[in-house]
Amino acid sequence: MTYLDFEKPLADLEGKAEELRVLARKGEGVDLEKEASALDRKAADLLKDMYKSLDPWRKTQVARHPDRPHCNDYIAALFTEYTPLAGDRVFGDDHAVMGGLARFNDAPCVVIGHEKGNDTKSRIQHNFGMARPEGYRKAIRLMDMAHRFGLPVISLVDTPGAYPGKGAEERGQSEAIARSTEKCLQIGVPLVSVIIGEGGSGGAVAFATANRIAMLEHSIYSVISPEGCASILWKDADKMREAAEALRLTAQDLQKLGVIDQIIPEPMGGAQRAPVDAIASVGQAITAMLADLDGKAPQELIRERREKFLNMGAKTLAG
Repeated sequence: MTYLDFEKPLADLEGKAEELRVLARKGEGVDLEKEASALDRKAADLLKDMYKSLDPWRKTQVARHPDRPHCNDYIAALFTEYTPLAGDRVFGDDHAVMGGLARFNDAPCVVIGHEKGNDTKSRIQHNFGMARPEGYRKAIRLMDMAHRFGLPVISLVDTPGAYPGKGAEERGQSEAIARSTEKCLQIGVPLVSVIIGEGGSGGAVAFATANRIAMLEHSIYSVISPEGCASILWKDADKMREAAEALRLTAQDLQKLGVIDQIIPEPMGGAQRAPVDAIASVGQAITAMLADLDGKAPQELIRERREKFLNMGAKTLAG
């Protein structure tokens, strides 16, 4: 288990409990297991206290936790007959974006998502989930296919943002993001999106301009990272805590603002502590969102999706 900075007291308690259990297994003390259990209870209470009122910066840290389940984990657990499709038919294949044909609850669909990787080698391969233009063009190709064959689209968002490198800009990064966002608004099939970790900038919006948007409880969704915002506003990246507060990037804030439709509860301590349970909760949310859209005509889906985003913020401004 990887512990975050603010979880250090928890790490100490759980570490001591494990040390006592090791000694107990060696037969070095009959009462050590009782002491370890007492420490477990203290750790559970501390975990509950920590996570019942996380501030925006701590939520950002949890959303970025390396042990959180990633797109590949959700696809493996929730989808069957997954057939990945590669390439944008223009330049190449972007491993930061994965997607293809699959079955969800035994019904055919198209799934698209950002993949960050789970170790050094795979993170480099997937570019830490930061898509290049060919990734967004691959998503466009998949959404076109879904529209043509009447398949619902499920997107899983987990990206710090689109890749800002020179090559990506030369190949039309901003245009690719804009066209992916436009395609989301054009397809006449149900489109549902879940923010499973980070939802960073236009790189996230390009997949999440959906009929229904859900966020995991400790995920984040914002126009810029807290560090980037702090660098621009205060010329000091160390003010990321103040920036996280100002950005209103938590699921709870975004639901109040009408940006998302649903918050998916996470296991105590975050999705990283019980990934199987977190993935199951996401599956239930996707099932409910698709059921809500079932039977709607293509033009109705397009109209509702467009109105959803055109009206976004109106409630806040009126208040």
